[in-house]
Amino acid sequence: MAQEKHRAMPTREELRIWRDYIETAEALRNRLEGRLQSESSLSSADYRVLLALGEADRKTLRSSALAALIGWERSRLSHHLGRMEKRGLIRRATCADDAHGVEVVLTDLGAERFRHGSVPHLRAVRELFVDALSPERLAQVDAITTALRRRLDLGPEPSGR
Repeated sequence: MAQEKHRAMPTREELRIWRDYIETAEALRNRLEGRLQSESSLSSADYRVLLALGEADRKTLRSSALAALIGWERSRLSHHLGRMEKRGLIRRATCADDAHGVEVVLTDLGAERFRHGSVPHLRAVRELFVDALSPERLAQVDAITTALRRRLDLGPEPSGR
């Protein structure tokens, strides 16, 4: 019987690599989120919403399109938008062409807070991620990410590009 190309279970070494990857990605995410919160008073969830709206035409997206763009369930987004609206970062309005639809609009305050938070956040990304890797290793991370995204049917490019 020919040796199977893939074993049913990962090897001990493959599991070690997997755990290291997951633990490191979590630590990086937690460190970036902590710095974003302390330096700008924005959560990573706020930042994702503000980024998507900032890149949208007229700084406006239908709520359903925003949920799909950032990969959230519509109920989670609705609750989060309520908190953001109370802080004046966004406003919600009925769609002009659909009385049942809701448009999410980036406010001037939301745009200002996003700009204010982006500078220290991007510095932290540089310091904690980019500067830790040589250009060759960064290209390897890109290739690995692309392979994983294809396996997960996420497409070759991350959301937000």
